[in-house]
Parts: sequence; C-alpha cells; structure tokens
Amino acid sequence: MKINPLFSKAIFICAFLLISASGVAQNLDEQIKVYLNEQGFDNESPGLSLLVAKDGKTIYKVGLGMADLENNIKTKSNHVFEIGSITKQFTSVSILMLEEQGKLSVNDEITKYIEDYPTQGKTITIHHLLNHTSGIKSYTNMANFMTHARTDMTPTELIDKFKNEPMEFDPGTQFNYNNSGYILLGHIIEVVSGQSYAEFIKANIFDKLDMTSSYYGSMTQLIPNRARGYSDSGSGYKNANYLSLTLPYAAGSIMSTTEDLLKWQNAISANTLISKSSLEKATNGSKLNNDEDIPYGYGWNKGNMRGSRTYEHNGGIFGYSTNGIFLPEENMYIIGLTNCDCGNVGAITSNVAAIALGKPFPKKEDAIALNKVQLTKWIGAYEFDEGVIRHITLKDNQLFSQREGSINLEIYAMTETNFIFDGGNTSYEFYIENGKHMTKFTSSGNTIIGHSVDKAPPAKRKEITLPAEVLSQYIGTYEIQAGFNIEISVRDNKIYGLVTGQGEVELFAEEKDKFYLKVVAADFHFKRNADDAIDSLVLIQGGQEMPGKKTE
Repeated sequence: MKINPLFSKAIFICAFLLISASGVAQNLDEQIKVYLNEQGFDNESPGLSLLVAKDGKTIYKVGLGMADLENNIKTKSNHVFEIGSITKQFTSVSILMLEEQGKLSVNDEITKYIEDYPTQGKTITIHHLLNHTSGIKSYTNMANFMTHARTDMTPTELIDKFKNEPMEFDPGTQFNYNNSGYILLGHIIEVVSGQSYAEFIKANIFDKLDMTSSYYGSMTQLIPNRARGYSDSGSGYKNANYLSLTLPYAAGSIMSTTEDLLKWQNAISANTLISKSSLEKATNGSKLNNDEDIPYGYGWNKGNMRGSRTYEHNGGIFGYSTNGIFLPEENMYIIGLTNCDCGNVGAITSNVAAIALGKPFPKKEDAIALNKVQLTKWIGAYEFDEGVIRHITLKDNQLFSQREGSINLEIYAMTETNFIFDGGNTSYEFYIENGKHMTKFTSSGNTIIGHSVDKAPPAKRKEITLPAEVLSQYIGTYEIQAGFNIEISVRDNKIYGLVTGQGEVELFAEEKDKFYLKVVAADFHFKRNADDAIDSLVLIQGGQEMPGKKTE
C-alpha cells in the first residue's frame, strides 16, 4: 500500500510529540521523586499522600511513609486523612450554593439566622464570617479550648463556649483567621437547609461528585483505609491526642483522599457546584472596610507561585497536616496530605508545585557566599503592616531573621539583595529607596513592604546549666486545666516539656526554676511550696499566664 508522504510526516510528528511528552513526564516524575526522597519519609515515619494534576488529570501521585506505624501499613493514594481547615472550602461553597438558590445572602446579618447571637452592638454579616473579618473571638485561641478536646458537642453547645467573649475588633476592620466564624457558618447552613451539616455536605457535594472516600469526620465510625494520626514527641512518634471531631465541625472536620480532592477541585474549576461569579468571590481575596485588599476570600487564599496566580488553603488538626494549591492559568492542582501534625506539608506542596511549573524554588544549598560588608548592609529592624517588626541580625557571617515574638531563623543569600528561608518559598528582597533601607517580604506569593526603623533586636537570652539533681525536681505532670497537661521529663541532663496535643520541646534554663523555649516565645516558671518542693508551674505565652498544679 502506498503511503501519502504528508500523512507519513504527520505520523512522524505525532510520534515525536508523544516521545517528547513522555520524556517531559519522566523528567518531571524524576525531579519530584528526587525532591520527595530528600524529605525523609520512610518505613519508620508517618506518611504523605501527594497528587499532581494537569487539566483535571493526574500526572503524578505517590504514597510515602506509613499510614499506620503500629500495623506496618504503607501509605497509598487511597488512604483517608483528616483534611483540617481545607474543610472551610466545603463550608464556603455550601453557603454560596444556598445563596444561588435564593435562601440567603452573604450580606445578611448573622442574627437573621441565629437570633440570639450577642453581636455586642456590632453588625456582623455572613461575609464577615467567610473572610475572617468578623472580630469574633476564635474559640481555638481560648485558653480553655483544650479542656474540651474529648467532649462531643452540638453546634449550639460549641457556639455557647465563645459567643460571650469580647469582640476583638469592629467587623470588617481587620483580618484575623477565625475558626469560630466557620462554626457559625455551619450552623447557618443547618438552619437554612433543614439538614445537619454532615447531611448537607454528603448529599450536595460528596454524593453529587462521587467522592466515595470522603466523610464528615468521626472518631467512632469505621472509615475504610483511615490513615492513623501521629505527633512527634521529640523522642519519637506517638499517637495523636484524641479530638472529638464535633469540635472542628464546619471549620475542620472533613476527611478525604487526594483522589477525591481532585474530583472536588475539578468540580470547582468546572463551576459544577457554584457559578463562575460566586467562585470569583471565593478565590479573589476580599477587602476591609477601608478598601484595603486582603488575600483571603471565602475558603481560599489568593497567592502567587513563581509568577503564576494561585488559590489555596492548608489545614492542621491533631495528627494531620494538609495543603492544596490550584494554579488556574496552568489548570494545575497539587494536594498533599500527611498523617502527622509535625513537619511542613505546605513547603512540600509549594516546592512540588514550583517543580511542576518548571520553576523550582532555589535551595539553601545554592546560596552564594557574601562578605561581611555585603551582609552587614541589611542588618536592622524592619516594620511591616500592623506593627509587625522583623529583625535582621548577623552572627558568624550568617544572616538571621526574627519576627518579634517568634524564633530566630537563618536566611540564605541568592544574590547581594535576595535572601531565602530554608525551603525557598519565603524570601526577602532588600533595597534602598530615598536613602532608606526597605525590604519586600514574600511568602506564598504574597508580598508586603517593610521599612527600616530604629529598634534594637530582642536581647539574646542567656541559658545556664543546672545540675541533674535540680532538673529532676521538675519531673512530673502539671494540669493547666482538665484534659490539658504539661509533662516534664529529663534525659541526658536536658529538660523537655510535652504539651497536650503538641510535640515535645526542649526547655532552657535562664535561672533556677525559670526556663524558656527557643522554638516559640514562651516561658515556664516553676513554683515551690514551703518545703522547697516543686508543686506547680506557670506557662507564660502570648501575654497569658496559665498556672498548672503538679499532679504526679
């Protein structure tokens, strides 16, 4: 049979394109694999389920580490994780669905649906709940939150725990991430729909999108392929502390898989559940009353990834950490789920997204050497919006950055003016404008400007070494409130604290009976009784003093 030369050429071109595409895919696979291998997931660590999709189709997925350490079960892509605050996307879309059905408006005052809510003379709308500008106290920031961690509550019982707290600011004047707002949104969904939040989500989202491995979370229901949640104790992994999933509720109780979350993102992108105009309200950020832009919309943060627009959200809950990033222009989705509340899955998904874009973040290993004069040029304090101060200091020819109230972190020179944090997705760009030192601070693609101010860095705290016989006096369990304890232990002449629901941290002695942390701004002051025995401590953090009696 004679073959038309043009047809033959077309076959050759198609074959070449297929080979080229395959080569690109293989190259991408290899790049992601190399990066993930550096992250330390193995048969003795909790796991990671990660998926990368392009044009709605999976182009890379992997399970690393262990879904169940005790039963030696390796992580697979069908394992079910608690997704934490990614739940807020489902809640915000549910609200927008109800708005499109004419059953509510985001501009409605919340008292239209929760008549007895004490707004303290303020006008609080559904919009304010959605974009975290309500001024309502977030219940997860309340000192007594941990005391209820094991207690099942109805939505109204949960609302009763925070509704009478003083307002933190007037609605619409500030952004402050707020879980209480999404508890109220879940309750509004129930009032308007006549269904429980769990029933509404299942009927209108999970069932409609064939998300057969997604659930409103439960600690008692049998969940096939559930990945067990872990925490890092500092000396090894432990089962995460129990949390009744009635408490995160519409702010964080959904469980899912990476494959189901791709179905979710595909439905969002295709406007299957809400219209394009509603989606734009959710993903394009929002404004304060003074017209100032904020990156948070309704359940999504607006960001930027190496020059590409993103909308994204992360999640953290007892035993789990999650992050999802969508790049609309590239139609690319990256979702990572881990079964440990340790580590930084946000950095992992960001780096994988950058690799998939063909624009990987720089690594600290790529840092260049600068001389002392070049480094000293940028030393000083920089003030950002809302009075945030970051101090740049130099030690042993290494620059450090410290936000006041936080810890000192190394930054690495990529150029004489550009410095990155470990992970590469957060950076400084220093410059001089009108004779004044300035910097652009970029994190998750969002950039804020800081200007130099005359302020000394926080004084370096001096640690001392206490003898073993003194350290042993602090060993024991201290009850801050019922269900919220601090366990003090000593190993190798070092003292550690394990806080309920958190990992183990090392304490550093400043003087006898007074210790501080390096990982966060917090102090532990131990108290003695008339017999000179330790009988209590005080945890000092965030302006609060939380006493705890020694129970054993």
